[in-house]
Amino acid sequence: MFPNKNSSKAAFKLAIKTLSQIQLHETNSSLALSRTIKKLKVKDWGAISYGNRLVKEIVRRKNVIDKIISLILTDTTFNDLSPDIQSFLRLFIFETKLAAQGGMSAHTIAGLGRSIMGWDELSPVEEALGRVLGFNIKALFKGVSDDEKVALKTFHPIWFVRYCRRLIGRREALSLLNRNMELPPLYLRVNTLRGQEENILSRIKTEGIITEPVGNMQFLHKIKETAKPITKTLAFKDGLFYIQDKSSCLAAEVCNPPPESTVIDVCAAPGGKTTYLAQLMKNEGRIYSIDYSGRRMRIFIREILRMGVKIAHPIIADAYNSLPINTKADLVLLDPPCSSTGAFWRTPSAKWRMDLFKIRHLSTLQYNMLESLADHIKLGGSLVYSTCSVLLEENEYLIEKFLKNHPNFTLIDTEPKIGLPALRGQTGAQRLYPHIHDSNGYYIAKLRKFMD
Repeated sequence: MFPNKNSSKAAFKLAIKTLSQIQLHETNSSLALSRTIKKLKVKDWGAISYGNRLVKEIVRRKNVIDKIISLILTDTTFNDLSPDIQSFLRLFIFETKLAAQGGMSAHTIAGLGRSIMGWDELSPVEEALGRVLGFNIKALFKGVSDDEKVALKTFHPIWFVRYCRRLIGRREALSLLNRNMELPPLYLRVNTLRGQEENILSRIKTEGIITEPVGNMQFLHKIKETAKPITKTLAFKDGLFYIQDKSSCLAAEVCNPPPESTVIDVCAAPGGKTTYLAQLMKNEGRIYSIDYSGRRMRIFIREILRMGVKIAHPIIADAYNSLPINTKADLVLLDPPCSSTGAFWRTPSAKWRMDLFKIRHLSTLQYNMLESLADHIKLGGSLVYSTCSVLLEENEYLIEKFLKNHPNFTLIDTEPKIGLPALRGQTGAQRLYPHIHDSNGYYIAKLRKFMD
């Protein structure tokens, strides 16, 4: 915790305003935090780090926190409260009932809330704060089903608990759900467009970043410890590495485009896969990097400049419709918008925005993208499809449907073999799971076009 009361107050205010933004605009926690930092003009990195942790951990536990709220509010309803009061109530419950012991007292937390929002605004929940302190967590589990109990204990939507149980069995599902409660690993990919891997690793080490290589993967290293935020190092600013999950790096390695290839990278921003493809191609050839978001594409352009990529051609377009290029490529990579069910540990706010209805909508979007790209692949060329989803509807079912409607494509092996064989007999495709592979949950399939 912070010895400086002003830092604690700044962190609390940052967390409250960010949580309100997430609720009002259904945005992800990282984007909401970034916007709130800018709006509040927070400069204290200690307050930002603490505020970020509060937001992530409160959002991660939203179902439990909201159930406690439903049980302790008696004089008013939650929806009648202002977004900031709702956010503070969630923060108070997290800090007093769910966070590790040894932090601030309830009295101090309440005092900070009053100083941020004022006595009058906080008055509707003053009595509720007292009831929180007397609440017994065991009351959450009275009369609930086994699936709901697991959902509460692992902080997941009940629909996802049931889905995982049906998908991989109860024991594996519990391992996956429990792993999602832990902090995800951090990986960096050494950028050999900026120098020799050995020299870059030496430079990184001088800045206090300790890593270990990841077996069977090129250029990928797991971060063991760091003396300061890695994005604040000179090595990062000089483009010597890219922060990228193992699963995303695997998708690029499965593509494995040789130099002088023509590649179309769809949904390319913020640039992780394009920059890795360019690295594998030794900056020789051409990559058409397509994304529909102007905001994300601005980040993409900044990243390809930082990483020294010279062969990427950014195009703002919606791949749901026909592409604004007539090129036939040696390789098309599609990593479409998805449910992020494989990355719930990294983006916990996604858990509470997603449901089966939205997933059906996403799968339709994903399939239409696949359809629109089929004619952009040369004879003998490849289509690589990947998602950070563990759901059949976004993965195996889609590839089955695509192959049925496009008999001129066939599923081929994905190399290197890091994950498990995909489901429904798709042994050439791969699946990764957080609890097994220490990465985001992921699906990767590679298809070859063998006739027009």
